[in-house]
Amino acid sequence: MYDLIIKNARTLENAPVEIAITAGKITAIAPEIRDKAKDYFDAQGDFVSAGWIDAHVHCYENMTLYYDYPDEVGVKNGVTTIVDAGSTGENNIKDFREMARKVKTNVYALMNISKDGIVSQDELADLTKVNEAKNLERIAELDDFIIGIKARMSKSVIGQNGVKPLIMAKELQKKTDLPLMVHIGSAPVELEELMLYLEAGDIVTHCFNGKDNGILDQNGQIKDFAKKAYETGVHFDIGHGTDSFNFQVAFQAKSEAILADSISTDIYARNRLNGPVYNLATTMEKLIYVGYSLKQVVDRVTKTPAEALRLKTKGQLAVGFDADLTFFQVKNGGNKVLEDSNQEMVETTVQIQPTAAVIAGTLYEIESEKING
Repeated sequence: MYDLIIKNARTLENAPVEIAITAGKITAIAPEIRDKAKDYFDAQGDFVSAGWIDAHVHCYENMTLYYDYPDEVGVKNGVTTIVDAGSTGENNIKDFREMARKVKTNVYALMNISKDGIVSQDELADLTKVNEAKNLERIAELDDFIIGIKARMSKSVIGQNGVKPLIMAKELQKKTDLPLMVHIGSAPVELEELMLYLEAGDIVTHCFNGKDNGILDQNGQIKDFAKKAYETGVHFDIGHGTDSFNFQVAFQAKSEAILADSISTDIYARNRLNGPVYNLATTMEKLIYVGYSLKQVVDRVTKTPAEALRLKTKGQLAVGFDADLTFFQVKNGGNKVLEDSNQEMVETTVQIQPTAAVIAGTLYEIESEKING
């Protein structure tokens, strides 16, 4: 007997699908499952995908600069797994993990190479705060929680240190074999120099920001070095945030065959409540507006972030994977205003509404009005 059977769901290809779950794992997938279960959920024709993963959030609630609450950016918005991108460092990440264990949403962390994380905007201006030995100790101690490392490489963060923090991050990465996420923004460091240090699999977040030090040249074309980095396997992540997603950059990138590898929000309390981010579904809608298909968008919040961050049991709707699922509706028609980080407003007719989530086999229905798909 299964723990839970999902009835009346449909795949992105509009095929009927039923899903059986036991002990927090997906144990059967078929058009119809006739076996018994302890519990059932009627999806009422909603789409189902692997649980959505937001690979860039800030959800350590004890911070003051960038903070939020895991379930507010997670399960309440249909997101089953969130990855905090560098809010904490080796000095406070143990406390973060203890708090994260008490929530419904799966929470992981990319540890900031600076010991206290983002307690102030310039955490990498003083490199005495980067202690490789302590970083290695903490990564080994919390290997169930720390799944990567984070370095923010923009002017307001690094002070006069140039590319040194990135070199230190890469040295740490070589000793831990963990994914590295690098925040890009205003120069210095010039993006071209920064890209010289990145390798296939390294994650560049804020890839479609509209800043002068971004991926577009003065003629509005993708810079050659950025295209080369993308083609050689550097992972481009959206990391929308308050200041880091621009519609025109995203349009131009797509026109030159550069699609973001993962869609993430860089969400925290302020841009969740006041915009322009609001939630992961809204960020997904923006990429659909740019011209991505529904499948391309869903892949970029499931399979590709799971692969990039080596979450080997997440990101796929398949037997043996974790029973993390997102149910949602897609409305075509009507108008919704979307805003990027540079106050460009557009209207979309495609709206994505999460309706329920399953996390580790437990069902959570989302309290919001369903939309007619």
